[in-house]
Amino acid sequence: MKRILHIVGGMDRAGAETMLMNLYRKLDKSKYQFDFVYFKDSKCDYDDEIISLGGRIFRINTSNPISRTIKLSKLITKEKPFHAVHCHMLFSNGFHVLAAYFSKINMRISHSHNTSDVNSKTLYGKFYQNISRNLMRKFSTHFVACGEAAGNFLFPKNHNIEHLLNAIDIEKFSNNRIINRQFLKEELHLNDDTIVLTQIGRISPVKNHSFTINFIEYLTKKGYDFVIAIVGAGPLENELMELVKEKKLNNYVKFLGIRSDIPNILAGTDAMIMPSFHEGFPVVLVETQATGVPSLISTNISPEVDMGLNLVSFAGLDDDFSTWETKLVELLKQKKVNSDKRLEILTNKGFNINQSVKKLERIYG
Repeated sequence: MKRILHIVGGMDRAGAETMLMNLYRKLDKSKYQFDFVYFKDSKCDYDDEIISLGGRIFRINTSNPISRTIKLSKLITKEKPFHAVHCHMLFSNGFHVLAAYFSKINMRISHSHNTSDVNSKTLYGKFYQNISRNLMRKFSTHFVACGEAAGNFLFPKNHNIEHLLNAIDIEKFSNNRIINRQFLKEELHLNDDTIVLTQIGRISPVKNHSFTINFIEYLTKKGYDFVIAIVGAGPLENELMELVKEKKLNNYVKFLGIRSDIPNILAGTDAMIMPSFHEGFPVVLVETQATGVPSLISTNISPEVDMGLNLVSFAGLDDDFSTWETKLVELLKQKKVNSDKRLEILTNKGFNINQSVKKLERIYG
């Protein structure tokens, strides 16, 4: 059996982490096993499942890149043998593949999950990125990205990038809308005519939840009968709750926290909103389209996320709320593609998890 060490920082319910778990569940455990390195001490959402699947979790608690590199190298050397070290932490990947090189790991994978970085505007950030890109270029043996835009961002001018799409268990989502269409209305005790919106993701600056709340305030003044379910947790959660309270929107905004029943939540959703400042290739946008849920998202997100199912509409963060309103109303009226057709289209585009597992196993060899 070949053990693969994934450098992730932590395995909470977020895009890249969910993608990894989708692959891990389907992987042939007689041939491959995943282990994980965290850079945090606290327990993560997927810990129990990882351990139940036979994985190990190692923790290195330091933020200094040099110290991390040394400690990671020592850990890899001590816990050998690893067939590969697979890194998922954007520019930190450079230092992690360097540690794997020092530990004589022959397969060192840098994986890009994003199309931008908040540190790009600072002098230190640019310096760090330049060093990291050079380290990745020199010490990575494989380059993987969740999409074309993510690959071009982290590995510019590299023509040897494997695209491992953020695939999902499509069947799990495609028929669920028929079964659980009233799921959120029943949970939140809503009228049948109430429009249910959602925003799903970590409550952090990049997800731009404050934009959503301001947009919700605008919609209330227009007289719509709706609620929005905020699914997720994060460093800005308390601040966001205070903003909702300050604007007196508690009847319209419901905080659901971290959930494991995302298929059911999406089944009960009329439309999803994603006004992010930047994204890689969000897993949740694959899940919404598999479910048949329309999504209104910012133009900062790569257009490659649109599968051609008439379920994704883009609006600019500088656009008036009236533009977002118009696009949202149009999405809610849009004729939906049936589940069999969605399954066929997403599979043909490579978003079936069974295809991705085969591709990943081919990469690992």
